[in-house]
Amino acid sequence: MNAANAAAPARIKLCSTDEVAPGEGLEVQAAGLTLAVFNVDGRFHVIDDQCTHGPGKLSEGYLEGEVIECNFHQGCFNVRTGEVVAPPCVTPVRAYPTFVEDGTVCIEIPESSAPTAASTDSDPTPS
Repeated sequence: MNAANAAAPARIKLCSTDEVAPGEGLEVQAAGLTLAVFNVDGRFHVIDDQCTHGPGKLSEGYLEGEVIECNFHQGCFNVRTGEVVAPPCVTPVRAYPTFVEDGTVCIEIPESSAPTAASTDSDPTPS
């Protein structure tokens, strides 16, 4: 498939920037995804909320700079890239292209994995 035939990514609204204080994370459910939104010094990053090593929610972990430590087994991930930073985790989490539009944190996902348009228009649910 060439660039001219590539579908545009789906944009999904997640939460207000005011809902995520600097140095904190927030669990958000939107478009069938459970995500962790992080505010790193005013820059927002979004990864899957589920730790790849166990049942920990990364949004409930401990954020230091761009590194989130899972509160379950203390595995660490980079919130910007999703890459593993410290064991026992070995599998990265998915990181999403993130941007802020009119004070709302949004992500883009490939159209092929995007939910239907109706589900992207619904209000996200911060947990």
